Amino acid sequence: MTESDTKADLRLYLQDARDVLLWKLDGLSEYDIRRPMTPTGTNLLGLVKHLTGAEAAYFGETFGRPVEGPPLWIAGAAEPNTDLWATAAETREQIVDDYRRVCAHSDETIELLPLDAVGQVPWGPRPELPLRRILIHMIAETQRHAGHADIVRELVDGATGQRPGSDNVAPGDSAWWEDHRSRLEQVVKEADSGA
Repeated sequence: MTESDTKADLRLYLQDARDVLLWKLDGLSEYDIRRPMTPTGTNLLGLVKHLTGAEAAYFGETFGRPVEGPPLWIAGAAEPNTDLWATAAETREQIVDDYRRVCAHSDETIELLPLDAVGQVPWGPRPELPLRRILIHMIAETQRHAGHADIVRELVDGATGQRPGSDNVAPGDSAWWEDHRSRLEQVVKEADSGA
């Protein structure tokens, strides 16, 4: 496999996760994309904002190609969790457009540099990492947050799947799913009583 094949494969997985994340916003109200759905405040628009900052940091600043993005609190650049939610003044369009703009800049970085190009990560335990490792990290990071978005979207309106019209979820109407969930609950109770 050549470097260009490897790079193309890695970009494919990164783009797939990006697309899933953005699709989770489709058809929802402003309230539903912003509302905190977990005890820690996880919300759909905040996940997009966070990944915008992550791509800007890892594919921009790390490789000497800065691009404007939200500062990451985990890197010490902002107050805790500020990159994981949108203020009232930040619009959906602004955050999604920023994400697309930063992703395009990331893709340029990936295209311009060889996979063994070393970047300077300004935080964390490993300050020097090759592009290959950064790409793998961002695929994992984006997939992780796309998984969060899957669950949050299901909690918001019941929508499931990896993409529109996807068949990667078992078929069934709401009655089937309620029966399935009840069956699982019964199994949990049986397992708990036998423990």
